[in-house]
Amino acid sequence: MIDIHCHILPGVDDGPVTTEESLLMAREAVKEGIKTIIATPHHRNNKYENKKVDILKNVDKLNRLLRKENIPLEILPGQENRIFGEILEDYQKGEILTLTNSNFLFIEFPTASVPRYAERLLYDIQTEGLTPIIVHPERNKELLENPSILYNLVNNGALTQVTAASVVGYFGKSIKKFAYQLIEHNLTHFVASDAHNTINRTFKLNEAFDIIEKDFGTDYVYLFAENSENVITNNIIIKEIPYQIKRKKFLGVF
Repeated sequence: MIDIHCHILPGVDDGPVTTEESLLMAREAVKEGIKTIIATPHHRNNKYENKKVDILKNVDKLNRLLRKENIPLEILPGQENRIFGEILEDYQKGEILTLTNSNFLFIEFPTASVPRYAERLLYDIQTEGLTPIIVHPERNKELLENPSILYNLVNNGALTQVTAASVVGYFGKSIKKFAYQLIEHNLTHFVASDAHNTINRTFKLNEAFDIIEKDFGTDYVYLFAENSENVITNNIIIKEIPYQIKRKKFLGVF
């Protein structure tokens, strides 16, 4: 199993603080059947900055430690970029890291909103030859209230990644329901852990895939698993035609 979104590097963001905590996460990942993790520390989210060169060094350091501890897990480099207007300029300067140096780039929206410039920026990213992957859209307040925004972004070429814990229900009923709707309407292409620790933000991938298999069928499990593999090999992502999520309108009594 491959996890394309995980905060496993120690001491760089709100993930593990120490190398011991990173090793605990690594052992937990192996128990889940995960063999490869893309480390995706936060970048430019108003609290943490993790530039490409630093991430590469930290990934190499953690991989050496995992080999020393005989933990059968490979860490690959990535970055979770909070959306900002100069991201392509920073990419040209060598500060922005795609997932495993592929053509896929993580983009995170603020929790409560989608910037007005998002549609244009995601288009510009694609003209650069990159494919933006919007992370955990099911946890964004504006998208939850107005899913047509996400439909338009996906219809115009962006991809999305849902968090396993959202599918399980860890973030509440409304977010779980929205995650289900994204799967049903072909508005998401990956399921990943976004794990931060082994206590309250752990992997939940096996549990999520069991639920997806039960409620949506085995084909969806294969699709999400193969797409994660395609990120690492920089291949074409499997996509189905997206559909709008219809929000019910409530009429008052006159």
